[in-house]
Amino acid sequence: MNNRALYLITVLIWGTTWIAIEFQLGTVSPGVSIFYRYFLASLLLFGWCRARRLPLAFGRGAHLHFALLGLLLFGLNYILTYHAQFHITSALAAIAFSTMLWMNIVNSRLFFGTRAGARVLLGSALGIAGIVTLFLPEVSALSLSDSVLYGAGLCVAGAYVSSLGNMVSQSAQKQALPILQSNAWAMLYGAVFTGLLAVVQGNEFNFDWSVGYVASLLYLAVFGSIVAFGSYLTLLGRIGASRAGYAVVMFPVVALAVSFAFEGLALTLNIVLGVVLVMAGNVIILRRNRATPEECPGPVRDYRSRAVPGSP
Repeated sequence: MNNRALYLITVLIWGTTWIAIEFQLGTVSPGVSIFYRYFLASLLLFGWCRARRLPLAFGRGAHLHFALLGLLLFGLNYILTYHAQFHITSALAAIAFSTMLWMNIVNSRLFFGTRAGARVLLGSALGIAGIVTLFLPEVSALSLSDSVLYGAGLCVAGAYVSSLGNMVSQSAQKQALPILQSNAWAMLYGAVFTGLLAVVQGNEFNFDWSVGYVASLLYLAVFGSIVAFGSYLTLLGRIGASRAGYAVVMFPVVALAVSFAFEGLALTLNIVLGVVLVMAGNVIILRRNRATPEECPGPVRDYRSRAVPGSP
């Protein structure tokens, strides 16, 4: 699948998962719902890998990547973000989480020595400016109470944890660890971590058998987790975290488009201007150009040449 298709799938799915998440809130605690989501996703991925006879045996070094990826991208990231939204609006959460774009640029430089070109920096600046413009009225009406600051801090922390997860995935792909099996193991590790935390916090492992909860859980597990993360992490391995990370700026635009189409959202000047800025940044940052030496992938350690994939 080409990069444009992967990017489109990621943005469209993650831009609509907010609808499904609304059906997850209520009877079941957020931590337990996250556990259900990723445990189910991992089981489905393992089943798919078995059906396709893909190798699932890996060495300790590979499992260290999987466990770290699960902790950062499929566990702690969601726990921080879910708890943040008890204290802040979705608008402020969107702005706070979009900072992951800059975090990816900085972390790519720190961990892989990848320099972001002028085009990436300009596109990122336009994207963040667009997100702030989109939600300017909501943010202007906020009072900076201790609760709001705490929530914003949690959301930024969640974004940084997610960015670190991006770096772990990029590192794993540089070592030729396959994405499907990596995600299967990482989602299992993430589910175990989240489940253990829920036990420590005394959360009840109940279940909501309503159609809304079950359908949204299936959507989040299959599309929001397996399909979207598979597409995003594949894209990340191909074009780098600095450019793939722009997807987080596009999610709110898709959410607003859905709201406009189905909920009668009124178009205002700030929404139009914000969307224009975000789309301009999108065109600039994803425009195909000749890769610089810094953007070229480093040497790849091929695990497939070994008897047991991923063995040290």
